[in-house]
Amino acid sequence: MLVVRILALVVACSLLAIMLAAAWAQQASADDEIYDQVRRRLANDPDVKGAAIEVEVHQGVVTLRGRVREEKHRLKAERITRKVKGVKKVINELRVGLPAE
Repeated sequence: MLVVRILALVVACSLLAIMLAAAWAQQASADDEIYDQVRRRLANDPDVKGAAIEVEVHQGVVTLRGRVREEKHRLKAERITRKVKGVKKVINELRVGLPAE
């Protein structure tokens, strides 16, 4: 009887681990898709395309870092990012001004 309980516990733990791994992989895939879409849309926008913008995505939260030339470009980059499907929140850490040389 004890062996059966231990076996059932091992099977349950294994199934849980498989389900968690699948959920993590799905989230990672969604974050990768968001990253690609944000990068593509920023690159295609004439106002922000030349800016040095880093994009980081974690569980649908997008962080923008780097520099843009004007405040309106900083705000536009955030608006573009918010429109991407799957984005839950945008953390805009973009700075205004020319990059330090």
